[in-house]
Amino acid sequence: MLFNLLTFQLFNFSSYLCARIMKKHILLLLLLFASLLPLKGVGGYALAQRTNQAYWTYIDKYKDWAVEQMKQYHIPASITLAQGLLESNAGRSRLATQANNHFGIKVGGGWTGPYIVQSDDRPNDRFRKYKSARESYIDHSKFLQQKRYQGLYRLNPTDYKGWARGLKAAGYATSPSYADALIRVIEMYNLHQFDKGKYSSSKKSQTSVPAVAADDFFQRHVIYRNNKNYFLVVEVGDDMATISQKTGLSLRKLYKYNDLPRDYAPTAGDIIYLKKKRNCASREFRKNPIHIVEVNQSLFDIAQLYGIRLESLCKLNNWDEPQAVQVGDILRIR
Repeated sequence: MLFNLLTFQLFNFSSYLCARIMKKHILLLLLLFASLLPLKGVGGYALAQRTNQAYWTYIDKYKDWAVEQMKQYHIPASITLAQGLLESNAGRSRLATQANNHFGIKVGGGWTGPYIVQSDDRPNDRFRKYKSARESYIDHSKFLQQKRYQGLYRLNPTDYKGWARGLKAAGYATSPSYADALIRVIEMYNLHQFDKGKYSSSKKSQTSVPAVAADDFFQRHVIYRNNKNYFLVVEVGDDMATISQKTGLSLRKLYKYNDLPRDYAPTAGDIIYLKKKRNCASREFRKNPIHIVEVNQSLFDIAQLYGIRLESLCKLNNWDEPQAVQVGDILRIR
């Protein structure tokens, strides 16, 4: 039945694309068809399979709480973050924004607090409503203390794959692809680094990234990896001069590595790479080498998401120079 539904969706979507066929290259249409086929195997979590700036921002915001809960309840921080990302769509779902519910936990198990109604497995399912996101993180840890999850605590604390499969087997979610989705997100966003409880950038720098001082700046920032590169997520109050000073990279290199003009002022959530970006997206996208432009997304945004040089992204799409993109446009990233 799912395959028939997918076929119907593809037919309708192809009708829309045919109206623009003079604008789009035939090869890109074929790539789009190929990119949609994996939906048959991953259910509703397909959108989480691509690197997404909202995901990085969410990770940077909630990583400390995930580590805190891990230390208190022995739940891998990577699992907590991955569940939060998927269940709340990186904090953007209705449950997260209106009920501070980041883990899709329903009323039950003695819950006597407020709730919000939303259709899920059944129409008008009732979900717990919290005063804050932090309260949601704490309740998630307590929720996983139930008897049906106790077998998970016998696993190695860094066995995120075992935890992902165990959560699915214990009935946390009904999607048959839930475990695979969690594992995919953990590996794509390098979330397993948090399972050790330490993620100071000075520990990960070694020789690949500029040496950094262990001061307040690096208490607030994590150095992430993407496409064989390193980057940090800009927070409120950051500027390029401070990032340059703290990372030991010259302003010239920072601007060059990130395809930025010299008058660029970063805003919270921006990705700043610390090494030269690559010519194409990572090998993880070799079977699905396209990106469909989303709302309020520029060519520069896409280059940053995948760690690709802007010039290289243009070449991949047979452009001599950067062009404006529109929602729904299909770009090659590899």
